[in-house]
Amino acid sequence: MNLLTENRYKEYEEFLQTHKKGHFAQSLLWAKLKDNWKNEILIIENKDGSIRASMLILIRKVPLFHKTMMYAPRGPVCDIHDKEAIAELLSGARELAKKHNSYVLKIDPDIKSDDAEFAKIAKELGLCERKKSKNFEEIQPRYVFRLDVAGKTEDEIFAAFHNKTRYNIRLATRKGVTSEIGTREDLPRFHEIMMETGVRDGFVIRSLEYFQKMYDALGEHVRLYVAKHEGKIISATLAILYGNKVWYLYGASSNEYRNVMPNYLLQWEMIKWSIEAGSDIYDFRGVSGDIDESNPLYGLYRFKKGFSGEFTEFIGELDYIFNKPMYDIIEKAQIVYRNTRRKIFLKKHH
Repeated sequence: MNLLTENRYKEYEEFLQTHKKGHFAQSLLWAKLKDNWKNEILIIENKDGSIRASMLILIRKVPLFHKTMMYAPRGPVCDIHDKEAIAELLSGARELAKKHNSYVLKIDPDIKSDDAEFAKIAKELGLCERKKSKNFEEIQPRYVFRLDVAGKTEDEIFAAFHNKTRYNIRLATRKGVTSEIGTREDLPRFHEIMMETGVRDGFVIRSLEYFQKMYDALGEHVRLYVAKHEGKIISATLAILYGNKVWYLYGASSNEYRNVMPNYLLQWEMIKWSIEAGSDIYDFRGVSGDIDESNPLYGLYRFKKGFSGEFTEFIGELDYIFNKPMYDIIEKAQIVYRNTRRKIFLKKHH
């Protein structure tokens, strides 16, 4: 096990983009965006010196506690049933924990919940599964919809959508909604609509500066899609293309024009980008795991389900704990902090 050095950055990005478990959140581009975190990248090599496994770890100070938290978003990147490689990466993380005074390493790998072999490996290596959550309590969504686009045409994919979804995409066009790839100059309007969406749906919105940094850091990997009606941007989305997948990352829609169905048209445009790029997967990102129609989040589930993707549950957040007493204290404090932050945001903007 080694730490990645600058002279191997290009090799590392190539490894991520060609590995089936590669993910934009493990990339150097994402680390550049998260520059308020320190980062370290662990790598394991094959006999010929090429990269066999890796894990980018973000490291952040925890206010008041003089500790740090380590987080490997959607990591590690390796054969997920290679116990030896995972054990070696965790051993490296333990060494980094001493260096950075960390109380925990959190991982949330791109692994389905029904992967019994990985679950067994994780338990044997001391990874602790957090309490299962149905909504959006974890850092990354546990439940997503994923659409298999590998080797398929636009017509084949469109035909598989629910008939109401196809109708709404066509309706948007009939109502005069147009879609185009936006520019950095459109980000202020995107953020404005994001604020509307956050207040309407009850979640905290990141700053405009964050989205501008993301746009700059990810370069050609990110696209802002905008839907216009009578020349005005009424809806917008951010999507990321990395390796063999496209992810729908953020979406915003004005309260005023939802009846002309711009969100359906924008999803279709992002899916078409995924097809055009030769991706294997289009990822709609998070939905609630509570699919009871009485759940306020059911509408989001129904919207994404209409595109006929696979409802996917990931294994969720796993914690590798270095300091159990501090872990118990800090984790409780973090829950209180997140809930308070959300209440302040909603109170301020209502």
